[in-house]
Amino acid sequence: MIYSQNPHRPVVSQRSLALAALLLCPLMAHAGPPFITDDPEPVEYQHWEVYGASQNIKTNNGWSGTGPHVEVNYGVIPEMQLHVILPMAYAAPSQGPNHYGYGDTELGLKYRFLKESDYFPQVGVFPLLEIPTGNANEGLGTGHLQIFLPLWAQKDFGKWTIYGGGGYDINPGGANRNWVFTGVVAQYQLLENLALGGELYNRTSPQVGLPDDTAFNLGGILDFNEHTHLLFSAGRSIRGPTSFQTYLALQFTF
Repeated sequence: MIYSQNPHRPVVSQRSLALAALLLCPLMAHAGPPFITDDPEPVEYQHWEVYGASQNIKTNNGWSGTGPHVEVNYGVIPEMQLHVILPMAYAAPSQGPNHYGYGDTELGLKYRFLKESDYFPQVGVFPLLEIPTGNANEGLGTGHLQIFLPLWAQKDFGKWTIYGGGGYDINPGGANRNWVFTGVVAQYQLLENLALGGELYNRTSPQVGLPDDTAFNLGGILDFNEHTHLLFSAGRSIRGPTSFQTYLALQFTF
């Protein structure tokens, strides 16, 4: 990051802007696979979810993402799950060298405090901590600690499931800004083993010089059996820097 002589007026270099654009959708980690918007439903008590996944983001400045990352969720007590994402990350800017290595680690705790009823949705919180373990100079991490504080809700209507909400991200350092995420997902149980859906979300700008990002994704979940599942989604921005994004994961539940 390059600063002017006046510490209150940061001047961001083109390289920093390019890197920030690549990291606008960090390991997404702020995500409910296969979408970026999450839901309030925790893993059942003493049950596990393990994902082997890859997420890829294309902007005007190149590609970035994970290849792969491992996500683990565990129902530690009733209505509460522990969460960790351990990513191998890559950055392939349109100008400059490519890099691959360990990215930023994500830790979280999801707690559902209101169960769904005939008239009310289920509601929960899912605070996340992004630990800067990736090399920011190589585009493999943000270089600073982030805290995401969301509130999620979900309601079923026959074969339809609607969930969404939003959160506030504490994003300190340099020309960074705290930002707000809002999103909604509509999902339909098309077959007994196949659910398809779509999401629309908006993320306000996380850094001076970057625009807000409004985007959509289409995706689904295919159940091979009780314990093995394929999750997938793809989409792009309606406005903002993310021109294309994909997610693919194999999930094991037990």
